[in-house]
Amino acid sequence: MTERATPPRPHHKLTEDGRRKREVLSYSRRGSRFTPRQQAAWDLHHQKWVVTEETAADEDFTWEQAFGRRAPMVVEIGSGVGEATAALAATRPDVDVLALEVWNPGVADTLWKLADVGADNVRLCTLDAAWTLAHRVAPRSVEEVWTFFPDPWPKTRHHKRRLVRADFAALVADRLVPGGTWRLATDWADYADQMRAVLDAEPGLVGGEVERWQERPVTRFERKGLDVGRTITDLAYTAR
Repeated sequence: MTERATPPRPHHKLTEDGRRKREVLSYSRRGSRFTPRQQAAWDLHHQKWVVTEETAADEDFTWEQAFGRRAPMVVEIGSGVGEATAALAATRPDVDVLALEVWNPGVADTLWKLADVGADNVRLCTLDAAWTLAHRVAPRSVEEVWTFFPDPWPKTRHHKRRLVRADFAALVADRLVPGGTWRLATDWADYADQMRAVLDAEPGLVGGEVERWQERPVTRFERKGLDVGRTITDLAYTAR
């Protein structure tokens, strides 16, 4: 098979002389071992609700094929174990929710949560979010983007791995429909400051800190932050 110029997994890039090119990513792929409950959910539901990397990487692939319909799209970046995904998707049956999560056990956890609430309008994929938005999502086609409690990469030397950077903000702004919203939440004060600085500087977006989005359920990540006294910051930015 001919190597792609833009591989779905950025860390598979090679230099011109064939050496592995080290990429700065906003995530690390953790262990993939399933609990019995996760395995059962995977066995029952993955064929319907999980879009494989191979399928999504095909040049002819479309999300309409994956969802079996054409509907407004929401993209969740880092859906974790699916607490917010399932709750929000269940109240929005008329939209298609693309949940991007690189951790397979989290995907499996999400599957049983979707089954519990009867949310058939979610498709999960483990591809890199930046690659997926750049190569599999059309400009001006996404109604909302959700980024709840992304990895804060708290050590200063790791800040470069944070998801919310200028290049990614420009990409999201380009993919949102005019008036579409990027909703974010974090429990790390310095990351909230960085988010505001980056997003305020993006000319395609306008917004700032907002009151907590009441529709967003309190997830275990949010509870952990609250338990240790962190302040939760919600942000919302609209595409111009």
